[in-house]
Amino acid sequence: MEAKEEEPDKADGKKGSIAGAVALIIGTSIGSGILALPQKASPAGVLPSSISLIICWAFLLIEALLIIEINVGLRRKKGMMEEGSELEVISVRTMAQETLGNWGGTLATVTYVFLGYTSMIAYSSKSGEILFHLINLPESVSGFLFTGIFTILISVGGTQATDQVNQWLTISMIGLLIAIEVVAVVFGGWSGLEGSGNWSKVPATIPVMIFSLVYHDIAPVLCAYLGSDLARLRASVFIGSLVPLLALLVWDAIAIGLSAQADQIVDPVELLMGVKWGGIPFMVEAFSLLAVGTSMIGTLLGFSEFFKEQLKNLSWNSSLIQVPDRSSGVTNWWERNKTNFTAMAMVITPTLLVSTTVPDAFSAATDIAGGYCMTMLYGVLPPAMAWALHTTDSDHKALKGAKAAVFGVGLFACGIVVEQILQDFLALQF
Repeated sequence: MEAKEEEPDKADGKKGSIAGAVALIIGTSIGSGILALPQKASPAGVLPSSISLIICWAFLLIEALLIIEINVGLRRKKGMMEEGSELEVISVRTMAQETLGNWGGTLATVTYVFLGYTSMIAYSSKSGEILFHLINLPESVSGFLFTGIFTILISVGGTQATDQVNQWLTISMIGLLIAIEVVAVVFGGWSGLEGSGNWSKVPATIPVMIFSLVYHDIAPVLCAYLGSDLARLRASVFIGSLVPLLALLVWDAIAIGLSAQADQIVDPVELLMGVKWGGIPFMVEAFSLLAVGTSMIGTLLGFSEFFKEQLKNLSWNSSLIQVPDRSSGVTNWWERNKTNFTAMAMVITPTLLVSTTVPDAFSAATDIAGGYCMTMLYGVLPPAMAWALHTTDSDHKALKGAKAAVFGVGLFACGIVVEQILQDFLALQF
């Protein structure tokens, strides 16, 4: 234990790999938001939307680095070490409660739960829509089955199996995205970038951009997965977030470039589906399904770990420690896994209930998640937690030298929330 105190930058257990962490970040970022981005960004134009994407990426990168600094600091303070295949995760709620007090924990809990459900509803709803186009299975049934497959993967397969599946899905998704972009340029008649764009349309695109780039819900999981190794965490966050940014910039430019040639305002993704080469519709649908699937894995992991942390604090979970020797194998198995399955059921039951009964849940969920939940939870709260931690704990030298950056990103996040409120208020007026 003394060695750990002397070397605070040393990891408490090098459990996972940078490749696995990067794949998880990429898969979580490149999700259903990329499908909604071109339609939202096309009124603004390529240049304004591209610059806005880069600004949002830099903003979210700083926020992610703040989250891992705070999370790792709390893990070391609690002396948490990873043993076996189970990850011991400190949730955003615990981070907020430890740094901001009870009010911070309550705010983080309410916001995170709302965000988790809106994100899962968006993914489940979109997967049903995509599968309906591919195999003509009713959307409600398709979304239910798709969500069920990933639920079983995480619940039964565990972290290691999920990590391997996610890496393969992410590689396939990136390969398909590159192929689609090449085919769109070659067969779609894309003529390049035109015009200077409309900067006044940029604010309306910010929520979808944040939704398309965010990966912060898995940051606490990554801290446990990489054994609190700050060097590997920083490298993973930078590389893992840079790949989706580059992919989104190219995707956005091609899709908007194609829509500029249309006589009327249409969804650029629909234009991609109608290019001359007949294989493009299947490629777009397959990519869309992979994008939703990898995002669902990240959200399911983070959201279920959040509920597991809460359940472990309840008295009914104490039986996990005292399992009678004479109990049957099934009873022992249930006692070991009941927290995992209960947490997963708490995630997917409301998700499936809403996604299978509410039409067009995808569009509404992405706007709510990006405009309010993500901005509040991963925009406003991290700087507030970092500032509070700096004032109460002088050991966090990394945060001490970044007061200006912390203040700046906090102000930027508050501005996004206010802008979204004004946008929604004006929309209700007209």
